[in-house]
Amino acid sequence: MSSTAASPQAGTPQKTPRKAALAAWVGSALEYYDFAVYGTAAALVINHLFFPKDASPGVAILLSMSTVGIAYVVRPLGALIMGPLGDRYGRRFVMMLTLFMMGGATFLVGCLPTYDQVGLLAPALLVLCRVIQGLSASGNRPPRSPYPLNTQRNGTAP
Repeated sequence: MSSTAASPQAGTPQKTPRKAALAAWVGSALEYYDFAVYGTAAALVINHLFFPKDASPGVAILLSMSTVGIAYVVRPLGALIMGPLGDRYGRRFVMMLTLFMMGGATFLVGCLPTYDQVGLLAPALLVLCRVIQGLSASGNRPPRSPYPLNTQRNGTAP
């Protein structure tokens, strides 16, 4: 005869370190997938949409690739901003905030008007979206790494 002890929270799903690790991995994979896709799009499409048509093709590609680099330049700033937020409000809050920042900025890049429609405002808005993406990518890294390790069997996380 086997006996099974009921968990104290029988009706609630249990969070495990494996689920937390999977969630952290999915978040990381989506962020870096976004960076890879944007880098490819910058070389093929963005240089035609967000920069002047009268610029030489080499200059347009260089300008579009500089928007890729901007996201990497602001990463240290993102760590400086998101680190204290994580200390104050918790890692889960910062992880969710940075995922929404990345998703929102990515969505807005798809909604931006082109250079032909609004002129120099188009590349300025593109740079703003890339800055938000860079801040979120660096801000998500510190809380995401230890989160699965700190998730306990009873479903709590610091």
